[in-house]
Amino acid sequence: MKKKLLPALFTFLCIACQAQVDYSVDSIRVVNAEWSVDTLEGFYLKRYHFGDGTLFCSAQHLSVIEIPARSHRRLAFVHDTILTEVSTLAARCNAYAAVNGSFFDMDLGNPVCYLRIDGTPLGENTPGKTDSVNRKYYQYASIALRNGRASLVVPDSNRHWEERLRDSNIMTSGPMLLNGGNEVEQRDDRTFVTNRHNRTALGIKPDGTTLLVVADGRFKHKADGLSLPELQRIMRWLGCSEAINLDGGGSTTMYVHDRPHDGVVNYPSDNGNYDHEGQRPVSNAIIVL
Repeated sequence: MKKKLLPALFTFLCIACQAQVDYSVDSIRVVNAEWSVDTLEGFYLKRYHFGDGTLFCSAQHLSVIEIPARSHRRLAFVHDTILTEVSTLAARCNAYAAVNGSFFDMDLGNPVCYLRIDGTPLGENTPGKTDSVNRKYYQYASIALRNGRASLVVPDSNRHWEERLRDSNIMTSGPMLLNGGNEVEQRDDRTFVTNRHNRTALGIKPDGTTLLVVADGRFKHKADGLSLPELQRIMRWLGCSEAINLDGGGSTTMYVHDRPHDGVVNYPSDNGNYDHEGQRPVSNAIIVL
């Protein structure tokens, strides 16, 4: 009987929540959650399952890698010409942690956003079907690694803009979520923005602390996923002043060395099961060294 009552209770809570949205309550839930915290060498792994259906009128499972500003850990980009799981890309480099990176062509395996690693261009911003000059919506933000620390930059509309940058390691993705402490306005005419999906993001706090964040999705009443405006709010409530959206959906994966399930700590959705086995092979990743 209790199992039959749960879906009805969840629906009731959602209807009640939608009737009067109060994001201040949601922000308190995130900030005051009793996060599971693993203190690792030079960074933290934090996780929480908002399973009661009340965060954004939904169930959410969030995982966060937090790298303090004074940590000796550094970020790097990795890429393979063959689509490869995040855990494999990370293990090859003896990485301590990793998340999936930017967008890619699932058939050809190549990046569809600008990517430069150690000075070598490996991917370019693919043009739109009717516009070969300007960049696509998800190409309007870039991560530049400087001494292994992330800096976020906002390019102009020219899709070759990154070629002028002198940084050796650049990954373009997007859209930008937070800039200068402010939420960046998102389009409301794209389901990519308005629908809930698994999400991956990188954020930077004012003190230089870096966050790698994944929100699981596509599991109704367990992990519904986030819209981009909801992801914006999560990143701000976690203390970030700058944040960028990365590839999401079935690509969303977080790896931490020496954890169970081959290091996969979230619930990738590509196998359709709420477990740790559903990694999607990807083109590139962000790793923690």
